[in-house]
Amino acid sequence: MSGHFESLPGGGASVALDDVEISIIRSLAVQLLELIGPGPAEDGGEDPLAELFAEGPSEPPSDPVLRRLFPDAYGGPGGDPASLEEAEEQREHSAEFRRFTENDLRARKREDALAVIRSLDSLASASGEGGVLKLSREESGRWLGALNDLRLAIASRLDVLHEDDADHLYQLPDDDPRKPMVMAYLWLGGLQETLVTTLMP
Repeated sequence: MSGHFESLPGGGASVALDDVEISIIRSLAVQLLELIGPGPAEDGGEDPLAELFAEGPSEPPSDPVLRRLFPDAYGGPGGDPASLEEAEEQREHSAEFRRFTENDLRARKREDALAVIRSLDSLASASGEGGVLKLSREESGRWLGALNDLRLAIASRLDVLHEDDADHLYQLPDDDPRKPMVMAYLWLGGLQETLVTTLMP
């Protein structure tokens, strides 16, 4: 798989995608949507005003991928607390921050994934096959968010915590069952990198 984003005049970006690439990205985005789950309105048909002021969860998700997508705001790698008291304080601050921000963060991630799916569906229906996807600057921002989330999700499944951890993935034999996921991870990284470059002033 190849393909990289290029700048469009006046902002935005374009990328040539074939049928297989469209299918892979779309499938991953759908899986991401399923993992994130529906919003409160989709799930229970609540009053929109009540939904606006609804509080989110205070505990981190149990799924390791969701923990990666919705990390604690305080503490974490490199920030180990010096004492039990400090650890408890970090936990309380993280719980409070999560309660008031996670619903909005989930909604944004859903919208990013949906934007990817819609643009790919539009490209496929317009051409009947692959083609050149053209994105506005706003759509490019949505794609950037979704590509980042997809890479975080795959990295979590591959036990990649830092970019340096991915070095050994290049050496996997072709018959390793993780190989397709590794190829997708690396390919999405290339797409993400070129998209960032196109959006730089």
